[in-house]
Amino acid sequence: MMLLEFTVIDVIESLVVLFFWFMLIWMFIAVFADVFRRDDLSGLHKAGWLLFVFVLPLVGILVYLIARPKLTPADERVMEQAMRIESGGSPQSTADEIAKLAELRSSGAITDEEFQRLKQKALA
Repeated sequence: MMLLEFTVIDVIESLVVLFFWFMLIWMFIAVFADVFRRDDLSGLHKAGWLLFVFVLPLVGILVYLIARPKLTPADERVMEQAMRIESGGSPQSTADEIAKLAELRSSGAITDEEFQRLKQKALA
């Protein structure tokens, strides 16, 4: 009998509430992971952020996302490497990239100028 008392609006309302709870939990986990991953924060600062996010979840998450500094070049390299791994590729060292470029140059797929340009990009 209880099941028959639900209307379509009740079901949609429940799904919306479930979505927002899931989104809040997802953001909570992402902020915790980001705080632990950062090297520029001391242990005391990490504990402070985690306590703030734990005590006031929505406000803490929003304040953290606003106050978080921009990514450093090292963070960007880590993110690029993670994206390559997620897309099925494996992380490559600079030597591996240059070796592949040399193979492409020897096979004639790229010119010497392209090789030098791509090599400089790999070394940067």
